[in-house]
Amino acid sequence: MTRLVTWLARIAAILGGLVLVALIVLTTLSILGRSLNKLFHTEFAQTSFGGLSNWAINLGVGEINGSYELLEAGVAFAIFAFFPVCQLYSAHATVDVFTSALPPRALHALRAFWEIVLSATIVFLTVRLGDGMMRYVNNGETTLFLQFPVWWSYAASLAAATVASLTAIYCACARVAEVALDRDIMPNDEPGE
Repeated sequence: MTRLVTWLARIAAILGGLVLVALIVLTTLSILGRSLNKLFHTEFAQTSFGGLSNWAINLGVGEINGSYELLEAGVAFAIFAFFPVCQLYSAHATVDVFTSALPPRALHALRAFWEIVLSATIVFLTVRLGDGMMRYVNNGETTLFLQFPVWWSYAASLAAATVASLTAIYCACARVAEVALDRDIMPNDEPGE
């Protein structure tokens, strides 16, 4: 089970990373196109470059239409895609000023408690995301510029959130087992562990 959860978490993170790289390229090209379009419309470019400016404008050099819609959908997916690996390796931000001096058994119990709370929260978010997706499937809403169904981005995020939920449940069970066995099973966020 550990290998399956680890594999799913890593695949989700890789896909999230690939989506982020694609969004960076898309955003860069869109900003570059918008800047060139503004430049080609200036009086300086019209007089200095003449035909080149008009050729580029007629070619359609400019902002990529719908880039904001793709950015919004892609970032939502990436956030959910990084949850599983973050959960699996206990990489969430923690504040342990008061708990760092606790004995190991108390730390195991505290970690198990918060892992259960986080797991319940991620599962709740996944269920609500599924409900939201079904609402958009039923009403047929599309995005403004690209006209793709809004539920597509919900479906992508739901797939990643489902992996996050499975990982969170696995981690919560492992933390409860740590309490029962009084030993570390999962990686911890302390240095050297």
